[in-house]
Amino acid sequence: MPLSPPRLGVNIDHVATVRNARGGTLPDPVRAALVAIEAGADGITAHLREDRRHIRDADMERLKAEISKPLNFEMAATDEMLAIALRVKPHAVCLVPEKREERTTEGGLDVVSGEAHLKPYIARLNDAGIRVSLFIAADPAAIDVAHRLKAPVVEFHSGSWCDAITDGHKQQADAEYARIVAGVAQAAALGIEPHIGHGLDYATAEIVSALPQVAELNIGHFLIGEAVFVGLPQAIRTMKAAMAAGRARAQ
Repeated sequence: MPLSPPRLGVNIDHVATVRNARGGTLPDPVRAALVAIEAGADGITAHLREDRRHIRDADMERLKAEISKPLNFEMAATDEMLAIALRVKPHAVCLVPEKREERTTEGGLDVVSGEAHLKPYIARLNDAGIRVSLFIAADPAAIDVAHRLKAPVVEFHSGSWCDAITDGHKQQADAEYARIVAGVAQAAALGIEPHIGHGLDYATAEIVSALPQVAELNIGHFLIGEAVFVGLPQAIRTMKAAMAAGRARAQ
């Protein structure tokens, strides 16, 4: 039986970034989510940051109420965000690292040092029926901690690999990709569902889609940037085609 392509989660944060650059209500990230779903997105991802630099509380409420596909709520492990997640009740929560000064998420969550801190948050989310994902580097120790914490999903940070490709550092890119491949295999062997996200474009998404255990890719910045030139529906259709081509190579 042919393997289905990975699911595509479309991150709509940077539609909100454009909106907030000028204030007001446009462009509407919820409208972008609806357009993305109509074009074939399998879910919507949004990161509610502490400083509300892009997504706002009202966006999360509207997304939960208005979209027909699963909502993946990216958040830091704080009491404030836990309370919001328990109120909004998204399909999934992805716990991510967050620094006020960073432009974007710079790396994976330090679950090895933060295991004790993360444990009660994961337990509360699991008890509420919210699927928990940990955004981590493809590091064996971090994957083992995710397993101990009973996280059903890990999302591997692919930014270092993508950056190395962009910068022309082939040896580094090959090493980073080998880590992702090993991490995906380790997670799957432990019964954890592997996802991948950060920095992916058409070419890199096609490559990782060839890993048969990878269940989902979460992509935002690239798709929103492409949408400026080709429109969001076309960008999503092209991305889905790239992912399908990659998965076809795994048959």
